[in-house]
Amino acid sequence: MSVKNATINISNLRLRTYIGFNPEEKVKKQDLVINIEISYSLNPEILEDRVEYALDYKAISKNIIEFVEDGHFLLLEKLVADVLDICTTYPGVTSAKVTIDKPHALRFADSVSLSLEYTADKTNSLALLEKAS
Repeated sequence: MSVKNATINISNLRLRTYIGFNPEEKVKKQDLVINIEISYSLNPEILEDRVEYALDYKAISKNIIEFVEDGHFLLLEKLVADVLDICTTYPGVTSAKVTIDKPHALRFADSVSLSLEYTADKTNSLALLEKAS
């Protein structure tokens, strides 16, 4: 089998943090729902059940949980960008998408959400490989 890419989804990660710039938002934690999609280059060793070559999604989620729950954020955009940055620091990640919902942010809406996406710059990656060789 010739599998080259894989995608991991972390669905409905429910966390609480300080988010917003209104006075009450600065002192009371709010609920968030985080959805993450991470695509990465699949090492053929993974298909042989070699754990050491797999993307450690547990480590990724632990880093996100710690970062979000210990943080204070004014804007949803900043929080989403920071979580996306955590997702893309792992080797082999080719793209990622993070969506964070802020339930109860608006009186007559179920939620307000924001999504950001990352795609690895292949030309930049090739230039770095050429420099290394």
